[in-house]
Amino acid sequence: MQSIQWQYIFDPELALESLPFILRGVPYTLGIALTSTMLGIVIGMILALMRLSEFKVLRWAARLYISFMRGTPTLVFLFLIYFGLPFAGIQFNALTSAIICFSLNAAAYISEILRSALSSVAKGQWEAAAVLGLNPYVTMKKIILPQAVRIAIPPLSSVLLDVIKGTSLAAMITVNEIFQNARIVGGREHDYMTMYILVALVYWVICSIFSLLQDYLEQISSRYIIN
Repeated sequence: MQSIQWQYIFDPELALESLPFILRGVPYTLGIALTSTMLGIVIGMILALMRLSEFKVLRWAARLYISFMRGTPTLVFLFLIYFGLPFAGIQFNALTSAIICFSLNAAAYISEILRSALSSVAKGQWEAAAVLGLNPYVTMKKIILPQAVRIAIPPLSSVLLDVIKGTSLAAMITVNEIFQNARIVGGREHDYMTMYILVALVYWVICSIFSLLQDYLEQISSRYIIN
């Protein structure tokens, strides 16, 4: 251990000097992650309902989409949108391309989480609501969804954390998020090791904050547990 030259692994002075510039990428990182996750939830709910549909065409269309998105690397899909679509006359800027990519990708995972959560609610809840004269929309909104959300919060939080970390891929198409800023400083100072360690710590802090938010949401939603 004495032979290790720690100054070439992590330079605290450079890290402190570079931190403000690195943190400028946080709004991009969180903006992409939160927007993509919210859009992913909307699309994922549609896919989940398609998977639960009585119509075989809808079920298989949803399965095909989910299989494709879960079976292809996110970076490849990001490149297809940003670099490939312009050849077809469709062009998005880097930020929009990143949001589209992460939204469509997250939706595939979210849909399976929501489908599982909805399926886990006892069928007796539907039957009890029908006896009370509630229509399917009210039953879903007031009875089924609150219980399903309680079940879905932990895995949905995991998807959000994965999207937050995955936004680092947006650096490949020049979005000025956290990792891209770290690459810029690393290239300028010829010290990528310090920057990569610093950016790892920044991601860790961000994800830790959202993990605490997950715990808070679980406590709030626990009121919907049916004993």
